[in-house]
Amino acid sequence: MSRASRLLDLLQLLRRHRAPITGPALAEELGISIRTLYRDIATLQAQGANIQGEPGLGYVLRPGFTLPPLMFSVDELEALVLGSRWVAVRGDARLGAAAANAVSKIRAVLPDDLRESVDAATLTVPMFRGEPVAIDASVIRAALRKEQKLIITYRDNDGAGTTRTIWPLLIGFFDKVLVLAAWCELRQDYRAFRVDRIQSVEPKDERYPRRRAVLVKEWRARQNIPATAGN
Repeated sequence: MSRASRLLDLLQLLRRHRAPITGPALAEELGISIRTLYRDIATLQAQGANIQGEPGLGYVLRPGFTLPPLMFSVDELEALVLGSRWVAVRGDARLGAAAANAVSKIRAVLPDDLRESVDAATLTVPMFRGEPVAIDASVIRAALRKEQKLIITYRDNDGAGTTRTIWPLLIGFFDKVLVLAAWCELRQDYRAFRVDRIQSVEPKDERYPRRRAVLVKEWRARQNIPATAGN
């Protein structure tokens, strides 16, 4: 086990215990010597972790400490790299660039052993060609974050075009298409719009009359989708 992984395990163990836990108990659960444990606790304290206690009395991690990137395990790093590669292949150019930038920022602060794990990630995503999209999907994502209405021109299955005002809720990434779930003011109901069939999109300077979280919950219930089935 790398030192970074060991420190991560120690932090996770302290997070699980609200009451102080003794050094010997921590060392036994982690499979390390008490001397190594004391050294690791000192390292975490130096990095900003508010670990209170001392030998013989026990240790407790106070709330408020955020794990720095160097604390990722190898599996977590591979998941991040795989996710970024998936976004680069399936998402639009702006999302792909954002994913690559995020991984670069994480890589820059990793210790050498974990940086090599990022460079030699063993998981990949095959090249993909979905239906071409005529609009800038980042406009939809911005409206989602702001809970802002959109005016779209949409082409249906028969090729007929309509102009609609919608309240965007979620973007689903399917095999070959992106699908936007939204409330449609024209139909006065929830509708699904294939993003590749949206011919134009324009933000409207008006927010939803209801919170997006409430609408998403209602939409999930209509679709019989469990609340734990993703965001």
